[in-house]
This record gives sequence, C-alpha cells and structure tokens, in this order.
Amino acid sequence: MSNSSALPIIAVVGATATGKSAVSLGLARLLGGGSHAEVINADSMQFYRGMDIGTAKVSAAERADVPHHQLDTLDVHEDASVARFQQEARADIDAIRRRRAQPIVVGGSGLYLRALLDRFDFPGTDAAVRAHLEQRAEREGPGLLYAELAARDPEAARKIHPRNAKRIVRALEIIEVAGSYTSSLPRHEYAQPAVQVALDVPREDLDARIAVRTDAMFAAGLIDEVRRLAGEGLRDGVTARRAVGYAEILAMLDGEISEDEARDLIVRNTRRLARRQDRWFRPDPRVVWVRGPRDADDVDRVAHEVLAVAQHTAVG
Repeated sequence: MSNSSALPIIAVVGATATGKSAVSLGLARLLGGGSHAEVINADSMQFYRGMDIGTAKVSAAERADVPHHQLDTLDVHEDASVARFQQEARADIDAIRRRRAQPIVVGGSGLYLRALLDRFDFPGTDAAVRAHLEQRAEREGPGLLYAELAARDPEAARKIHPRNAKRIVRALEIIEVAGSYTSSLPRHEYAQPAVQVALDVPREDLDARIAVRTDAMFAAGLIDEVRRLAGEGLRDGVTARRAVGYAEILAMLDGEISEDEARDLIVRNTRRLARRQDRWFRPDPRVVWVRGPRDADDVDRVAHEVLAVAQHTAVG
C-alpha cells in the first residue's frame, strides 16, 4: 500500500499474549514492509535491554525486516518514565511520517499508550510530597499507601496494582498537588489522528495460551536470562524487578520458592495482568475490538481486519 501517509496512527492494543506483535508485523507487511511501515513499542517492560524472553520481545530478525522503536532504551536498574516515553515516541512518529511511512504503535501498557496518543499534559510535581511518600513506602510497604489511595480515589486504585509502589506514590502525590488523580488523566481526545484496535481472545483460550507461552519461556532460557540480569542490577530497578516473570524467578533464585512454584506463579500473575489490561481498554469508547489470531496461520486475517478499520477511520 503506497498511500500509508493518509492513514491515522494505528495502535494495536490489548492484553498480553493476544498476538499483538505478530499482528503488527503482519500489518507492516500488508503496508509494504519496512520501508513503508515502522513499529513503536508501547510495552513498558520491553524498554529494558536484556529482558527479551520474559517479555516476548520481537526477534532481531523481525526487527531487521521492520524497524522498531522504543525497544531496549533502558538498563534494568533504570526507572521507566511516562513523560520521557511520550516525548521520545512522539518524536519517533514525526520522523516516521517524514519518511512517508506508517507508524504502528503496539503494546498493552495503558497509561503509556494514553500519554502517547491522547492530549495529555502531565500534572505538577512536589518533590517534598513525593519524598515523604517514598519514605513511607519504603518504611511501611505499599499496602498501607494503597489503602489510602483506595479511600481517596477508588477509581485510581482500581487501575493500579496494589504492589506497584511507584505508581501508588505518584497517584497520591498528584492527589496532593491537583486534588484528584482520576481527573488528571488524559481526556479521550487524540493528539493526532489515530485508531486503536484491540485484540480480543476468549478468556479460556487466553489462559491456555499463557500457560503454553510460560512453558516456552522456561524452555528458551528464562531462568538464565534473569540470573544474568540480576548480575547487571535487576534487583536495583524499581520497575524492572517487579515485571511478571522476573519477580518470580528472582524469588526462586533467592531460595524463597521452587522452580515449579515460580512457573505456577508466572502463569497466575500473567493471567491477572491480562485481566487488568483488558479492564483498562474496555471503557474507552474509541477502541475497536477484533477477534485476535487463533494461531500463526490466522495472523494475516487479523492484520487485514486492522487495516480495514484504519482505512474506514481515514475515510470517515
């Protein structure tokens, strides 16, 4: 397809293990390959260098065929930043447009996607408030702070994991500065023309797929990957060390759980992550849902559907 510049930004979104990466590559091929389409990653765990197996990151060969951006931008001890991602990924989109190629955004990290696609000015900060909250989180753990957040802004609490101390602290800081976390979220208003297509997979199928994928990750060397990253500062990373797959293997390496227990926990926690991601995208009325690929042979069908949605949006 030669007229990709007429299409809006295409975002392939949804829960983990629904086939987003495969569909994005199929879509890029439909648009004419790497010279006509480029992918921007919006999965916050794929920012980290070396976190490849546990995040199901696209392979080097796949990246050689289709340019990818916002992959491997951080070391595991560094902290991911929504504001930094917004700035850099929007610059990527502008550069892709200048090359007369189609930007394809792919991921399931809802806040990062909203920051990239929507009109989103970040709320103010207060260093003293944040420092106090961070000290409390270190001293008390995230549980008490999460309970406080749930009491002050229940809607915000529903969207944040109870153990995600970083996001809990930021939400409480925003409440102190702006009065409300939820009201500070971006409006459902795109900064540039865009379309979001979410891949929908029946829960029982997705649960089975997550179990199979977890086994495949262990077979591919997940334990060795985490062991190597632990030597590179993974335990020092506020964000990376809590990633599903990595937190459980770290606990195993520390002798807290067995390998079988780690495997079971990864399956369980990945399913929980998928539920949270699904709950994030469902309320957004702009998201178009299509049946995700049933297997590798079904990817082209889904890619055609995603392209049809984008073309319809462009015409409309």
